[in-house]
Formats: sequence, C-alpha cells, structure tokens
Amino acid sequence: MIFDVLTLFPEMIESYCGFSIIKRASQAEIITVNTVNPRDFTLDKHKKVDDTPYGGGAGMVLMAQPYVDAYESVPRLANSMTIMLSPQGETLNDNIVDELSKFDQLILLCGHYEGFDERIREIIKPREISLGDFVLTGGELPALCLIDAVSRKLDGTLGKIESADDDSFANGLLEYPHYTRPREYRGLKVPDVLLNGNHKDINEFRLEKSLERTKAKRPDLYKRWMENR
Repeated sequence: MIFDVLTLFPEMIESYCGFSIIKRASQAEIITVNTVNPRDFTLDKHKKVDDTPYGGGAGMVLMAQPYVDAYESVPRLANSMTIMLSPQGETLNDNIVDELSKFDQLILLCGHYEGFDERIREIIKPREISLGDFVLTGGELPALCLIDAVSRKLDGTLGKIESADDDSFANGLLEYPHYTRPREYRGLKVPDVLLNGNHKDINEFRLEKSLERTKAKRPDLYKRWMENR
C-alpha cells in the first residue's frame, strides 16, 4: 500500500510514521508513505500557498494552483483513491477503513487555515472523509489516523492479523476486556475462565463481556448488532 500525503508540514507525517508498528510496516515494505509539499509547486517566489478569500471573511484560503499541481505530480496507480481530509466528509469508521485497505494507493489531501479553494474539489474530485463533528487546525492528524487504521488491516502489519479482527468495531461490537500478569493486583483477580485453557468457554466469556460493554457504552452499536443477528 502506498500513501501519498499532500501536506504543508511533511515533518509531522514523517515523524509519526517513524515509530512503532507503522515504522515496522514501512521497513517490511508493507506500506510506503510519501509526502508532497504544495509549497514546492507554488509560482510565488515567497512560497505562498494561501490568500484572502474573495467576498471577505476571516482567515486565509489555500490556493488552487499549488495543490492541483502538487496532486498532478503524484504518479497514480490503477487501483487508487484520492481522499480529502475535511470536516465536511463522511465520518471515518471501521467499514470505511476496510474498504480503503483494498486499494493499492491512497492519496491524502491535508488542508489548513480556512480550507481549500473550492476549485481544488472541483478539479480533483476527491472522496471527503472526516474524523467527526469537530474542526482541527489541519488535515495532518486525520491523515495519520487514516494511515494507522488502514495499515493495521494489511496482512503482515500486526504480528497476527487476528489482532485486527478482534479490535473494537471489527465485528460491530466494542472489544472485550484484557488481562495480563499478575493474576491478582490490589485485590482484583483475573477471571477464572481465562485461566482454564478451555477456548470455547473463553470465547463465550469474551463475547458476553463484549456485548455487556457495548450495551453500556455504545447502545447504538449494540442495537445495530442485535438487529443484524
């Protein structure tokens, strides 16, 4: 999987991708993360990529020319998707992550300031994705969340692909509670069922706890899961 990220702050992307599981996935050539800075494509000698909005208003708007030229400089694979990280987009969830993991290339457009000149949308026609109903300073954090979430779905990124299969939301429910050593801590003990080695009992226990947790914390997910049984 290739991630090509258009960003004014490539160091933010490169720094995060230099740690932990994402770093190992890069080293194993499961993923490749490239950054493209629109400042390198501006025609302005001062590397300016934003300007005041027509019609007035607060803030600055990202100019079409640097972003479109930067986007068109990226070699595109046949099985590719272009995504604009935007609060106007559909909310990212596990189903969308699964869908995106089937592509060979994701091109991610990170905004900043008051947003994109509308002609960037009209020319590039990206799919727009949001993390939720709130606004961030820029698109780098959402891009990193998407890179991380999609990378976890790729075979080889995690030690066992089952780790991703058991994550919260993977089966429509929140994940069951986990325990490790010691068996007792401050009077709290690991449930006996997890110690008996009976995998059928363990799986039933985990599903029961997953349902309990989902019903308590996310009744919307619980209701949907029950309706789809």
